[in-house]
Amino acid sequence: MQRYSLLRLVREGLRGHTGWQPAWRKAALKDSYDAVIIGGGGHGLATAYYLAKVHGVTNIAVIEKGWIGGGNAGRNTTIIRSNYLYDESAAIYNHALNLWKTLGRELNFNIMMSHRGVLNLAHDEGEARTIKRRVEANRLNGVEAEWLEAKEVAEFCPILNMSASARYPIVGGSLQRSGGVNRHDAVVWGFARAASALGVDIIEKTEVTDIRVEAGQVTAVETTRGTVKTPKVASVVAAHTSVIADMVGVRLPIQSHPLQALVSEPIKPVIDCVVMSNAVHAYCSQSDKGELVIGAGIDHHNSYTQRGQIGLIEHQIAAIKEVFPIFSRLRMLRQWGGIVDVCPDASPILSKTPVKGFYINGGWGTGGWKATPGSGHAFADLVANDEPNAIAAPFAIGRFVTGALVAEHGAAAVAH
Repeated sequence: MQRYSLLRLVREGLRGHTGWQPAWRKAALKDSYDAVIIGGGGHGLATAYYLAKVHGVTNIAVIEKGWIGGGNAGRNTTIIRSNYLYDESAAIYNHALNLWKTLGRELNFNIMMSHRGVLNLAHDEGEARTIKRRVEANRLNGVEAEWLEAKEVAEFCPILNMSASARYPIVGGSLQRSGGVNRHDAVVWGFARAASALGVDIIEKTEVTDIRVEAGQVTAVETTRGTVKTPKVASVVAAHTSVIADMVGVRLPIQSHPLQALVSEPIKPVIDCVVMSNAVHAYCSQSDKGELVIGAGIDHHNSYTQRGQIGLIEHQIAAIKEVFPIFSRLRMLRQWGGIVDVCPDASPILSKTPVKGFYINGGWGTGGWKATPGSGHAFADLVANDEPNAIAAPFAIGRFVTGALVAEHGAAAVAH
């Protein structure tokens, strides 16, 4: 099998990569659809897939301004976990984690899911108490989590700096063994192929320029390829959620910030888990190609650019060196930035709006990737039935009026 694959790869290369079968249909934009999804990232494609598979709604268009997966889906560090503090967050992220476990088989696409474990470090007794509280809250919600003492942390990740004289000594940590990483483009392609096979039209390089509303009801979307009639529009555009919502006169409490990450030159396998530290404010894993994938927090300024400040990169590298002195001489290979949309309570919006037929999936901040299948599954339910299910209900926009916030600022630990 390996020899056949190599021969096929050489053959396709010699003939100019002209013989590959497309993963999804190249659809033409129709005049009308039962629903239009704006945004061809992981959440948008997952929504389309579950609308078609679970609810039988196949006359759908996914309209993407750029190319599939070219936004935040291709600009993240692919960490998967569900160990959030509050009941509402635990429910949606654990729903997503359970879907991740079988998603590759369901889509018949190798998403390179690696359940290698996510380790959150504690550097003092105060932080240890906070993390232990989260572990117990996770267990009460049926979320897999455990506390490790310092000796157990050292055994789980031997290359950590466990010296008692370290600037940030490690006193323990929480571990979610079922957490891990996967491959972002594979996930996007898998959802796109599966949705397309069910009849969903995926339209790339097409921008939505306006949304028509008549008598409080969505009637059509204006695009750079013409007008498309539809009674339902679902916005799944991450940091540009406020821009799309403004087209129908809906204001949202969302701020957009750059979020940066970087990778090192490739090295031999040395870290087989994800390590996160809130105190030094950075996290690290190793890709299948051997690169260290490093991230930290968001840039503090608001921006729609996919660039960030060099100072934050310097902070990330300094933080990683604190817990991994072994990495101090590595060269950095490349850096990138995405745009994250942050709500006041650091939780997402999964909601219908005062405009009938207009639905919002956004505000995920730094936690969007890990929620991808759970987000799409719950949002598809909302779009199909015009009512949120039990998982989506706590994330309606009405919470910013009632005060029933889901305040998860601390659970993110660091942006990832």
